[in-house]
Order: sequence, then C-alpha cells, then structure tokens
Amino acid sequence: MKLWSLGSGSKGNAMLVECDGARLLIDCGFGTRTIAGRLKTIGVAPESIDACLVTHEHSDHVKGVGAAAKRWGWQIFATPGTARAPQLVETKVKKFLPGAVLEFPRMVVSTTPTPHDANQSVGFVVESRSTGARAGLFYDIGHASAAIAEACTALDILVLESNHDVDMLRTGPYPRWLQARIACDTGHLSNADSGVFARRAVTKSVNHLVLAHLSENCNTPGVALSAMRAALAGSRFRGSLTAARQDAVAGPFIPSGPRAEAPMQYELL
Repeated sequence: MKLWSLGSGSKGNAMLVECDGARLLIDCGFGTRTIAGRLKTIGVAPESIDACLVTHEHSDHVKGVGAAAKRWGWQIFATPGTARAPQLVETKVKKFLPGAVLEFPRMVVSTTPTPHDANQSVGFVVESRSTGARAGLFYDIGHASAAIAEACTALDILVLESNHDVDMLRTGPYPRWLQARIACDTGHLSNADSGVFARRAVTKSVNHLVLAHLSENCNTPGVALSAMRAALAGSRFRGSLTAARQDAVAGPFIPSGPRAEAPMQYELL
C-alpha cells in the first residue's frame, strides 16, 4: 500500500491510494489540469486510476470529479446525497449507503458516516487484499464520532483532519457565523480535538499520521504539528507525523513496520 496527498485544504482535496498497482482516488477537488500535474510529479498517469470515491458534495472535494470521469474514464462512487451535487448531475455515479463495504479487485473499502454539514458525508478505510495494510481517511468532521473511532482500529496510515487552532479561529478574519459553523459538531475538527482523538486511536501499528485540511487563515503547519506532538507525547505512537499542504504533494506514505520512512515532499513548480 502507498498513499499520497495531492493537496488538502479549503481550495481542494485529493488523496491517492495504491495497492499492488491498483489505484483509487479519494476526492477530486481540483480541475483536471491541476490533478494531472500533481499526478505527474509522482509518475502516475490519470488513466491508471480505477475509481474516484467522494467523501461529500462540497466543491473542494468534488469540483473536478465529473470532468475527470469524462476525460479519463474513472468510475465514480458516492452516497446518494453526495451524488445530487450540481457537479455530478451529468456524471454516472455508483451509489452506496454510508456504512457500506465497497469491493475492488485489490482493495476493500469500508465506509463510515461522518458528522459534517453535508448530505450523507463519509470517511473511508482502505484495506489491501494482499497484505492487510489499512489506511483510514477522515477529514471534514465536526467531531470524532464513536463510528469513526471504531473504524480507526488496526490502521497503518491515518489521515486525520486538523483544521484550525481555536484561538486563531476566534481572533481571525471570519465573521462570527462562519466561526460558529467551523467550530460546531458538524463543522471541522480543531487541532486540540484532533490531538485528543489521535492519542486514543494511534497505536504502534500506525506508521504515518497525516494531518489534513489545515485552514489557511486559522492554522499553520507548524501550529498543527506542534499541537499534535504535544498531544502524542508519551503515547505509543512511533511513526512519522506530516501536515498535508494545499499546494504540494506529500508521500508516499507506506506501511513499513515499527520505523516508518520519512515521507518525501514534492513542491509544485
């Protein structure tokens, strides 16, 4: 198993998971030119991607899905609620209900309902059929629900939202109504809450913890990483900790035993 972040934040999100040469994209919140360019930096042809699984209908996750499916022939998987997004109305979508298990030749994907202000949003756990390696992807979540906690067992890779610093959100540029939306139980996970959950969920088996969907106005990679390191101090976590960037590719993140290889960072030119 290999996982890359192709960009994560309010301007677009996409995660690539590969198992034994088969590839799935989780979300495509970028246009086809951008996504093709980022895939090129890691030597992946867009046509080699078998399917795109969509977490929810917000534009930064679904913006490029329809055009990519048309251009490269991807299969698209989404919940019925997500499939009603304007960007998907002319796209053939294979629908599944939250909690369903999606079967692919080299991967099994378990879906989990997530608490977000979207229509039937979900997170994913991808498992390799050949090795049993597991990657959990949970971002755009207002809180870490019991269902998410149950899904995040025996993981090798965890992609977890660490959206905002509470003080930076309170004193930042957003109007009060938007601050309230972000901070509510169906908004976005704060650095502090992400740390509390990670301390419970992360074990020695987790080789990589990737912080996702960082706010550009109410967070920084340094602040998010510092908060998570403090939260994990004295815990069983011994893997690598990375903050996914909006405009950079990070990875590959590879299950590699008790000592994880440091991920490479690809800067876009």
